[in-house]
Amino acid sequence: MQKRRDFLTALASLPALAAPVKPQKIAAVELWRLSGRRTVTPGQDGQHQVQANHIYAELRPKPYRDNPQPSRESATSALYLTIRTDSGLEGVYGPVDREAALVIETQIKGFLTGKDALAVETLWDQMYRSNRHARSSHFMMAISAIDNCLWDLRGRYFQAPVYRLLGGPTRPQVEAYGSCLGFSVEPEAARRKAAELKTAGFRHQKWFMAYGPGDGPAGPKKNVELVRVVREAVGDEVELMFDAYMGWSLDYAAAWAKQVEQYRPRWIEEAFPPDKLEAFAALRKSTSIPIATGEHFYGRWEAKRYLEAQAITVVQADPEWCGGVSELSKICAIASLYDAQVIPHGHSIHAALHVVAAQSPATCPLVEYLITKMRSYYWFEKRQPTPVQGLIDLPDAPGFGIEFDPAKVEKREAFKP
Repeated sequence: MQKRRDFLTALASLPALAAPVKPQKIAAVELWRLSGRRTVTPGQDGQHQVQANHIYAELRPKPYRDNPQPSRESATSALYLTIRTDSGLEGVYGPVDREAALVIETQIKGFLTGKDALAVETLWDQMYRSNRHARSSHFMMAISAIDNCLWDLRGRYFQAPVYRLLGGPTRPQVEAYGSCLGFSVEPEAARRKAAELKTAGFRHQKWFMAYGPGDGPAGPKKNVELVRVVREAVGDEVELMFDAYMGWSLDYAAAWAKQVEQYRPRWIEEAFPPDKLEAFAALRKSTSIPIATGEHFYGRWEAKRYLEAQAITVVQADPEWCGGVSELSKICAIASLYDAQVIPHGHSIHAALHVVAAQSPATCPLVEYLITKMRSYYWFEKRQPTPVQGLIDLPDAPGFGIEFDPAKVEKREAFKP
């Protein structure tokens, strides 16, 4: 009898049982613009990437070359979303794209008031069903921002990082690949930068193709030369990926792939717009280079359609756009059925890092780190997720651990459409 009493006493002392989960009614959904100043260096790291509209001569950028100007201070700003409950608990997420902010402010904000902030799955489903255009574009981006913010709030309620609520971590650090958008693709500049990134610990690098069908016969040669140059710079120890940002045709991509297979790319990314599933499938059949796409997938259904068609081997769904942490987690489960990997597109780091950290490394081995963008993207935050020797430590703060640096925030004002 004494042992039974001791057991019941110990059971009653467990925190999870001593503090029952209570609904957290949403009292306010607010968007804030943070403003301040930072140092910039004009004329540097502005290399363009090929785009679909570059088939038009008047829309094609001029050849790029770094020409650094003296550094100067420049105004900067970012939008952040907060969701506050009637108990005073607050979730934070951002930066949020203006397009998503407009939808949140004008179409979703009022819908959420009074609902339970901890009922993340219910709220996602209700938002998705609430508008006939919710399945894609800016509305899905808005759902993504809200979902991510709700996961941050959930983490703060349970006093745990988001990756723990998702079942992780599966590792103490997540490896990042260095994404080279903005770096010059002139051969010698690219050679130096690739070697520099290898020394910095990036075992994976992604370079961006600058030329497409509109650039004439010189374009394909320059694209192939970039692959050769960076492979020579890093040797065989570094994986190399390449991104064509929807700017190629099937014939153009197939010809490029045939010439660069010898350099063993880890993948070719987004060779075509996402509506061209058949082109992705045909390219995959024509080359040994793995095919990646998905940053413009909106929801699990698009990912499943591509996987069923055996069109890709790497899914790059972005939790800032595809439906947030909730939806990216579902996409990972679907991809694992096809032995495909999910390596999220890196528009942001917070949500992607936590989802990846909670998944098997076989399914989610990497996150993307856009080197030039991330220098300033989290400017207003105290703790910026930054790789050291190619690895990002998992944060231990509740939620996503977003906290602002008052020394950098000169003004905080409500967002006005």
